[in-house]
Amino acid sequence: MLSVEVAKLKLENPLMIASGVCDMTPDLLRRAHEEGAGAAVTKSIGIKPKKGYDNPTIVELPYGLINAMGLPNPGWEAFYEEFINEKFDFPIIVSIFGGDEKEFAFLAEKLSDVADAFELNLSCPHAKGYGMEIGQNPDMVYRVVRVVKDVTDKPVIAKLTPNIDNITKLGLAAERAGADAVSAINTLKAIAIDIYAKKPILSNKVGGYSGQGIKPIALRAVYDLAKALDIDIIGIGGITTWQDAVEFLMAGAKALQIGTAVSLRGFEVFGEINEGITRFLIDEGYNDVREIIGIALE
Repeated sequence: MLSVEVAKLKLENPLMIASGVCDMTPDLLRRAHEEGAGAAVTKSIGIKPKKGYDNPTIVELPYGLINAMGLPNPGWEAFYEEFINEKFDFPIIVSIFGGDEKEFAFLAEKLSDVADAFELNLSCPHAKGYGMEIGQNPDMVYRVVRVVKDVTDKPVIAKLTPNIDNITKLGLAAERAGADAVSAINTLKAIAIDIYAKKPILSNKVGGYSGQGIKPIALRAVYDLAKALDIDIIGIGGITTWQDAVEFLMAGAKALQIGTAVSLRGFEVFGEINEGITRFLIDEGYNDVREIIGIALE
């Protein structure tokens, strides 16, 4: 009832753990799957090890989080060594980031043996020289997707930034370049200030806002992309309840990534959301989750 195919990947349910939620060791990814995630997206991996920013890196707000982690990761070689001998019975989507299209291509080529698909981080709002700084330009989105498609036969997913006037321009560029899917959205550029210290709380000053507060924005982005694109869409942004998940599916998302809700409530959110979607489908007379995907577009 809940199985879907997205970006040529077969998932037993539409839920994925989003990139960067926790220290994503093979065992933690397996635990997310055991708790109900149909697939897992790894932390974003770069060419060299990256420590990330100094603390504080997270601010908790009433309706979400602002984070500026700085893309901490072990580098592609250490990641490869950790994952190359691991076996998974669910899709592993490797998130990669680079400063230009050559770095993305290098990583995709080196990590193809440990990835079922790649998610291109074209949208991190707080890492200078990476992510959003590249991903706001449709021409650069096209170039990155194109070179990655040239070096790997694994599905390619472009993760899009909402920090732009029209996200469909980015989606269309990714589609033209041959992307198998887009994921939307990444976090919104944000800041929090300590009124007693009289300065921004985060060490990087600016971070990315995620969680319940961005859900209407993310849902609108998915809706707009679904109307404009022919490739698959993976919805991200504030999905906390099964009702949220159903909204994103009806707006045209074929799969959903969950991040902040996992950080705040634990892996059990996957089981709760899957159970809620199943109950909804039965109560509303549907036999398959695919029957409601995009129904709000009609």
